[in-house]
This record gives sequence, C-alpha cells and structure tokens, in this order.
Amino acid sequence: MKTILITGCSSGIGYYCAQQLQKRGYEVIASCRRIEDVKKLNAQGITCVQLDYTDTNSIEQGLDDALAYSGGKLDALFNNGAYGQPGAVEDLPVEALRKQFETNVFGWHHLTQLVCKKMRKQGHGRIIQNSSVLGLVTLPYRGAYNASKFALEGLTDTLRLELQGSGVHVSLIEPGPITSKFRDNALHAFLTSGIDIDHSAHRENYLAQQRRLESATGPQPFALGPEAVYKRLVHALESQHPQARYYVTKPTYIFGFLKRILPTSWMDWVLVKSR
Repeated sequence: MKTILITGCSSGIGYYCAQQLQKRGYEVIASCRRIEDVKKLNAQGITCVQLDYTDTNSIEQGLDDALAYSGGKLDALFNNGAYGQPGAVEDLPVEALRKQFETNVFGWHHLTQLVCKKMRKQGHGRIIQNSSVLGLVTLPYRGAYNASKFALEGLTDTLRLELQGSGVHVSLIEPGPITSKFRDNALHAFLTSGIDIDHSAHRENYLAQQRRLESATGPQPFALGPEAVYKRLVHALESQHPQARYYVTKPTYIFGFLKRILPTSWMDWVLVKSR
C-alpha cells in the first residue's frame, strides 16, 4: 500500500483526490488548514491532519502527525493547497503579496524540503505540485497569483534536475479552470486585501470583476471537474516514467501552444482579451 500526503483537502481538488486515491487502495493522509475541516474528514473516514502553510510550526507538526499515522512511511506528496489574490500589480499592497507567497510558495517549499530529506533516505518517492495555467502565462489582475505560480514552476523545475538519480520523481500539474471554491476564496482575498478600489485607475474593472465573482453560479467556460486533475495525478504517481508537466483543460493546452508560436505583442492581446 502506497502512502500519500495531500494538502488543501477541505474541498475541491484535494478533497476529491483524497477520496478517490483511498478507494484506489492508497493510504491517504489528507491535510487541512482549519481544525473544523480536519474533524470533518476524519469523521468521513479519511485520515486528516492539520497543516497551515503560513505557519512553520504547523507544517512541521503536520508532517510529524502524518508520519505517525503512516508508521514513518511516505511514498508521495501532493502539494495542492493554494488561493488566488486578485488585484492590479500597481495597487497590490506588499502585505497581500507576502501572504500570497507564504501560502503558495514558502509553505510548499518548506514542506517539500522536509519530505525530500525523507525520500532521499528511503531511495524513492513522488513529489507532485499542483500549479496552474497561470504558471505558464499571465492574466491581468492576477499578478500575485501569477508570480507565485511562476516561482513555484522555477523551484520545481530546478528540484527535478537536482533530484535526478535519487529515485525521487518530481512533476507539475497545470490546470486551467477547475470546478471548486477557488472563486469564492479569491473574492474573499480581494475584499480583505486592503486595495483602495475607489481611488484606483482600475476601479471599473474591479467592480466588474467583483460582480462576476459574486454572481457566478455555474462553472467557468472550459471548466472541468476535479476528476481531470485526479487522472493526471494517478499517472504521476504510478507511471515508471512520470512526466515533468501535465496539462489539464483546454485553456492550458491553447495558451501553452500560443505562447510558443506568437510574438509577445500578439500574445499580450490574446491575454488581455481573455481576462
């Protein structure tokens, strides 16, 4: 039985993948930031620990708790917990950017470092990072999230090179829109970011985005369910030759292709129209 630690399991991709991998025969140890979500998953029969990416002690304790459940064994890590901080770059408070990186980059990095030490000693392991199409291209008003995912991609690509020959394989999954609570969390992050909407040059765009986020009742165009990510995750976990990157959803394939063939000015036009 393979053991996997999955972060960000309160809903969406993490929750779905934890359920399905457990059904597949994995020993799943989920993690959530809030204790009420930890209790909910444990009540459903999914082993869950508390792990908050913004708290170094919580990361270390969460991993220790996970290893206690697994008897010290860990075959795979799926870094998944993240959120998106909306806002124009020129309006973005430094503190909001810092919070974005604490959750989406620094916390992932610390947990990955700890897991790497263990996997090197045991001579095998899989580390899968759930990135985004916005780790390949940028969209307006998503600068903080874009930057966090570009940073994640750079760290992960470097880690993959440095772990060659160790028995530890590293993969990135790059989804476009996936049905989840991501937009709800983005709206909350925007409203609590400290951005001065009324005095911003982007005021009208902010209000339009806020209306879209508040009124969104159905899936985004091209959105897929979390099962699309799960399919790629299984391949990254079980293939003898896992891929470095897994594209998920049409926008990722389209933007990845256009970035390779279009001049920058043309690509900028496409991205502005796609916001």
